[in-house]
Amino acid sequence: MENAIRNAFTMKVKSGFETEYKIRHDQIWPELTALLSESGICDYSIFLDEETGILFGVQKLSSGFDRSQLSSHPLMRKWWNHMSDIMETNPDNSPKTNSLKEVFHLD
Repeated sequence: MENAIRNAFTMKVKSGFETEYKIRHDQIWPELTALLSESGICDYSIFLDEETGILFGVQKLSSGFDRSQLSSHPLMRKWWNHMSDIMETNPDNSPKTNSLKEVFHLD
């Protein structure tokens, strides 16, 4: 994806649910991965700090990516509901995230 915007953020999995988090992502719904791709997200990875439960997400976003459109999609909300019992979430069940500032990049 040319002119992709790199995006990094943290989330948190609840203590004791690290394995379940991995299982659910190993079984991610194909229609959700399609939605993410169609929305302009590619090259998406999530890493886990096993000591703290902090999840580090990194993704590339197309220049036309619209987070509000994805956030309001019923399938995205269904996924958030599915994950809400094992993650720190906002009142709407979206994961609590902390955006990270890029301080170095090497291609």
